[in-house]
Amino acid sequence: MGELRKSVLPQQHLVLALLICCSSLIELSQAELKPILEIYPKQEVQRKPVGKPLILTCRPTVPDTALVADLQWKDNLNNTILPKPTGRNQPPMYTETLPGESLALMITSLSVEMGGRYYCTASYANTEILEKGVTIKTYVAITWTNAPENQYPTLGKDYVVMCEVKADPNPTIDWLRNGDPIRTGDKYVVQTHGLLIRDVQEDDEGIYTCRAAVIETGELLERTIRVEVFIQPVIVSLPSELEATEGQPYAANCTATGKPVPEISWIRDATQLNVATADRFQVNPQTGLVTISSVIQEDHGTYTCLAKNKAGVVDQKTKLNVLVRPQIYELYNVTGARTKEIAITCRAKGRPAPAITFRRWGTQEEYSNGNQVDDNRITLERYFDEERGESTGTLRINNAQRSDDGLYQCIARNKGSDAYKTGHITVEFAPDFSHMKDLPPVFSWEQRKANLSCLAMGIPNATIEWHWNGRKIKDLYDTNLKIVGTGPRSDLIVHPVTRQYYSAYKCIATNIHGTAEHDMQLKEARVPDFVSEAKPSQLTATTMTFDIRGPPTELGLPILAFSVQYKEALNPDWSSAYNRSWSPDSPYIVEGLRPQTEYSFRFAARNQVGLGNWGVNQQQSTPRRSAPEEPKPLHHPEQHDQEEPVVVSPYSDHFELRWGVPADNGEPIDKYQIKYCPGLKMSGTWTELENSCNTVEVVETTSFEMTQLNGNTYYRIELKAHNAIGYSSPASIIMKTTRDNPHPQKSSGAPSLDRLLALCAALPIMLLLLTPTTPHTA
Repeated sequence: MGELRKSVLPQQHLVLALLICCSSLIELSQAELKPILEIYPKQEVQRKPVGKPLILTCRPTVPDTALVADLQWKDNLNNTILPKPTGRNQPPMYTETLPGESLALMITSLSVEMGGRYYCTASYANTEILEKGVTIKTYVAITWTNAPENQYPTLGKDYVVMCEVKADPNPTIDWLRNGDPIRTGDKYVVQTHGLLIRDVQEDDEGIYTCRAAVIETGELLERTIRVEVFIQPVIVSLPSELEATEGQPYAANCTATGKPVPEISWIRDATQLNVATADRFQVNPQTGLVTISSVIQEDHGTYTCLAKNKAGVVDQKTKLNVLVRPQIYELYNVTGARTKEIAITCRAKGRPAPAITFRRWGTQEEYSNGNQVDDNRITLERYFDEERGESTGTLRINNAQRSDDGLYQCIARNKGSDAYKTGHITVEFAPDFSHMKDLPPVFSWEQRKANLSCLAMGIPNATIEWHWNGRKIKDLYDTNLKIVGTGPRSDLIVHPVTRQYYSAYKCIATNIHGTAEHDMQLKEARVPDFVSEAKPSQLTATTMTFDIRGPPTELGLPILAFSVQYKEALNPDWSSAYNRSWSPDSPYIVEGLRPQTEYSFRFAARNQVGLGNWGVNQQQSTPRRSAPEEPKPLHHPEQHDQEEPVVVSPYSDHFELRWGVPADNGEPIDKYQIKYCPGLKMSGTWTELENSCNTVEVVETTSFEMTQLNGNTYYRIELKAHNAIGYSSPASIIMKTTRDNPHPQKSSGAPSLDRLLALCAALPIMLLLLTPTTPHTA
């Protein structure tokens, strides 16, 4: 029974517990099934920043959602918020049904006016009104209204690093530079719209941080600003004036400094246009180099160089002067009379106006402005018009003379170039025969026609008439007198069929300035007279040289040749004599004679008419056979010492000796002997070493090459000709070799010049040592 009681009690307790639990579940179930509205997010107060979108969702919590009706949102003015209309226009606030019977309030962008109490309402089972409210509180979030991330102050100026912030409630602002807080003072001042930096320097560059904080909302925002100090442009190189030449390319620099690197442009002031847009111009905006492909005169004027960067703009003006090369546009030939004034004018244009001068053609000396120092008859006058770029030069000659006639070159010169043009000054004068006064007479013989040529100098050209014996020849109608030409040259062709035509004729020239006369003589020519004298000047066994003095001659009828006839004196017949002729300027040598033979000679002279009579008959004997004449070396001395000339060899180790064949004096030359010895001169005396001499003989030649010579050494060379009789007298020359030979040959054993000098210096000492001494006696 006791055990049964024990088992029943736990079961009672279990039932009681179950009843209590069921009662609680029934109460809980009854509580959950109470219809309500819930708003998500669930915070009673929604704090949102202005300008942000917002969604609030109203969800019914009811036993049966089918019994919920009229679910809607009311705004802060208790107006029902309508659903989103169809179409593209979207109102700032609308409702939208979501799955699960929820209704969302959509706000696309909060504004301050949208703050307040909003309600979600509905009816349940048509008997119960459900309502749930939520408060929207707006605030203005931190917004950077004027805080550029890159800012550029200018060197030397005050600058405000802009950092304008909008927030509600108002934020507090502080600043950092390169991560470190900035202390305000004389350099930095925090202002409402930024940070003031006084007298900005380059070391003020860096990373600045503008930090905004709103204590009420706990919002903190930083703005990083990169500050780079700019430097205003400065034009450092631009000449005040530039010069270019017309028709040539040109370049000029406008150099500027600044930070950032300034961009440079050129503006032509006359048109206010950027020259980079014009033809022929190119501009490098980085370097400031302007180039003109081909300068024209219209490019002249003032230009402005602009240098611009983010820190500012500067400009500087310069003037471009276009050098227009001179151009002579007027120079006329002029004519004037002798003793009168003559002026020749030259006009030119260019920029600057060119200076004009003159010079005689073929000379380099130019006339100077004003009166000429060496001839005060001549004056150069000059006039300049710089505005028009024109100038005039006039060369004025007073009391003009015939020598002033000729070509004159006008020279127009400025910085650009020179221009040249040639004009002619003609000085008119009366006819003149002064150039004919020394002419020889005209000769004729054997009725040959003669030409008497008359040329009158005069400007303008003269007309010519011929007179004979006081009468005009053209009126004589003489067929033996023919006139060819009437001026300024006229020829009278005379056919002297009788002796009366050998006479004087008069040439008369006339122009507007006067008349001149000139007498011309026609003479009868004859053969030359006898040769005055012919003397033998040099005799050998086979040759004879004469000195001939010719007969007197008339001017214009010279001796053309001398002739000789010669035969052995024992031969009486001149028809078998030998003949020889010489021109007057050659040596008169008769060759091929026999030794020890007497000859007869006679001489005559020849002119245009013919050979004169033989004269100067004489006899002369040739000497006996002998050794040849001395040969003549064919070398010209190139240097001279005080005693005798020296022939210089172009080589250091060899020399070619050449000579002419001498007279053999009756026996043929069979060989030549050449001897050459090295040596030197001391005190005017030639010294040579006999054991160093070389002697060679050559035949059938007139040259010999001496080899294995020493450089920079003097040699005495002796040359002799030989025939059966013996040797001729020696011909001697001194020859010197050059200093060095780049390809030296083997030594011939002959001493060099240095060794000879050393030997000569030691010779006096050797003589002293070899001289015996004698005892001194009192």
